[in-house]
Amino acid sequence: MRLRRFLSALLLALFSLQTLHITALADEGMWTFNNVPRAEIKKKYGFEVTDEWLNKVRLASVRFNNGGSGSFVSPNGLVLTNYHIVEDIVGEVSTPEKDLAKEGFVAKTRAEEIKAPSLELNQLISIEDVTARVNGAVKADATDAEAFAARSAEISKIEGESLKATGLRSDVVPLYKGGQYNLYRYKKYTDVRLVFVPEFQAAFFGGDPDNFNFPRFNIDMALVRVYENDQPVHPENYFKWSTTGAKEGSLVFVTGHPGLTSRLNTVAHLEELRDTSIPIIIRLLERRETVLKKYMALGEEQTRQSQNELNSVQNSLKVYRGQLKGLKDPALIARKKQEEQALRKAVAAKPEEQKKYGDAWDAIAKAHQTYPSYVKERRIFDLMGGFNSTLFIFARQLVRLAAENEKPNAERLPEYTDARRASLELALYSPAPIHEDFEKLKLTDSLGFMVELLGGDNALVKQVLNGKTPEARAEELISGTKLKDPEFRKELAKGGKAAIEASTDPMIVVAREVDAKAREVRKRYESEVLGVETANYAKIARALFDTQGNKIYPDATFTLRLSYGAVEGYMENGKKVQPFTTLGGLYARSDQFKHQFPYNLPPRWVEKKSALNLNTPFNFVSTNDIIGGNSGSPAINQNAELVGLIFDGNIQSLVGDFMYDGSVNRAISVDSRGMLEVLKKVFGANEIAAELTAS
Repeated sequence: MRLRRFLSALLLALFSLQTLHITALADEGMWTFNNVPRAEIKKKYGFEVTDEWLNKVRLASVRFNNGGSGSFVSPNGLVLTNYHIVEDIVGEVSTPEKDLAKEGFVAKTRAEEIKAPSLELNQLISIEDVTARVNGAVKADATDAEAFAARSAEISKIEGESLKATGLRSDVVPLYKGGQYNLYRYKKYTDVRLVFVPEFQAAFFGGDPDNFNFPRFNIDMALVRVYENDQPVHPENYFKWSTTGAKEGSLVFVTGHPGLTSRLNTVAHLEELRDTSIPIIIRLLERRETVLKKYMALGEEQTRQSQNELNSVQNSLKVYRGQLKGLKDPALIARKKQEEQALRKAVAAKPEEQKKYGDAWDAIAKAHQTYPSYVKERRIFDLMGGFNSTLFIFARQLVRLAAENEKPNAERLPEYTDARRASLELALYSPAPIHEDFEKLKLTDSLGFMVELLGGDNALVKQVLNGKTPEARAEELISGTKLKDPEFRKELAKGGKAAIEASTDPMIVVAREVDAKAREVRKRYESEVLGVETANYAKIARALFDTQGNKIYPDATFTLRLSYGAVEGYMENGKKVQPFTTLGGLYARSDQFKHQFPYNLPPRWVEKKSALNLNTPFNFVSTNDIIGGNSGSPAINQNAELVGLIFDGNIQSLVGDFMYDGSVNRAISVDSRGMLEVLKKVFGANEIAAELTAS
């Protein structure tokens, strides 16, 4: 999905038993690997999921730290993902003289492979249920805020102990919005090298107009190789490449890391998203889209610097607009109300359950009634909506790193604990290039958004601007900071709290000025919203467990999940949409629009057309339940062979954050046969193709 950073799919949570029966017949669900619906899969598709199969699939899958998924596809450490998952890396290793986004890239030898700065891949090694320990840290008479703090401290302890004992990245993940807690342990890979990317124009053929639509004709793929000790890794588990692909009706599994869903959300929670939170995000993104287009209009180099960010912003805009449209649909809200009322009625019918769970919905509603009073300050200061600059992110991290290091590990903000320190530093000290003019433009716009949202008379807004216009202040901050130098960042971090407090670097000064307010609104949100949600969504989850057992799946949490489905078309505007497109269809669509952007093909593709088998399947759709974060996920058959590569969902999937409709919700993949045909005949990457298809 072109929302590498998150989103898309359909509703889990508040099902009556009748609705659950319907769900079991559909291909809905992003299932954790310790709760796969094996009986349902066998009943519908005749395939028995074994422990051996699940272990192989789990260990062949990887997570990218920038918000996507991938998988090992060779015994020599090749990992397949989407172009749009590594497009930032492509930009970072490109130069004005050699623009890999424009030219594409093939490493003919290992020596030509390019080190990807700040990229981390995670391989899930184990899952452990730690629910009892996390909840056991909460005193019986604790308030929701106290309980949240106690759980957070215990989670930090668990993660720290696990890291020390195993050396593995250790993340405690809340599932069912606090109904369960699982400890996920990951093996980390930080030496990742670029092997192959197509041209951006081929990867994202059709651009924003075709995004989240089907038919599609994209080669949205990339290959990287994982190294350890300067040698390629040799994974025991990887997906063999299918040269025969899938056909209509074929069973397809998707294993990946869906970002975030809101299927368990109460009606009151959804109404707050509809009326307050999402409209603010859309305003922010619309401003960013405008300023990015303005910057790109300045020239080819400015376009190279900002194209990836525009892609992400436009993708996010499409997603949030789709979500908002869905939440404004009376039918969706009516369905949610009906399901919520059914569960509440079932709880109320049993006095003991009513006593334990009955107040959960009202508590969540109250939390979301007060949130709008400070949501703007949180968006600007805590979530950095007013400070859209890589350099400000560095400043925030340095200021907080110094402060958090003074505290016991269990009392730190989660992202600054020992268990997550290495991942934080990988990004903080990245040598990736920073473009000053681009940073100035983005910061100018976001400071303007701060004024627009909070008003020019706001005391902290005045302090940040220091009597200047957003443009003049951005110029002063970006030109004056030394944070562009990773060595300077390292030295400042080594100096600790004293160095940060003594620093006169203007970006550090601003980060210090706003940190108190940012922490204040974060703490208020965690106490008044997250704390209440954690306690009360856990009650709703337990009510569901009491009613339905474990036959429900948790909302997505950017952790490894398994989805099952079939290659299947759908009806749109009264017409059948066929499940496959072909390479010939790619050229026909380019002809249809007279080869004008965004339907133009790179020169290499025009030259190689006659060499291609134009009947080769290129993209296909399946009923798999996915969202953003699943970008780069492998689509595999029951033999654990790779038949496709997830890169998007259709337009009907945009409300998938809240609900799933198996009749029209579709995942879109690049076909394994199309990828091989392009590698060999368009790029001449025969060595890579041979490695992928070797037995």
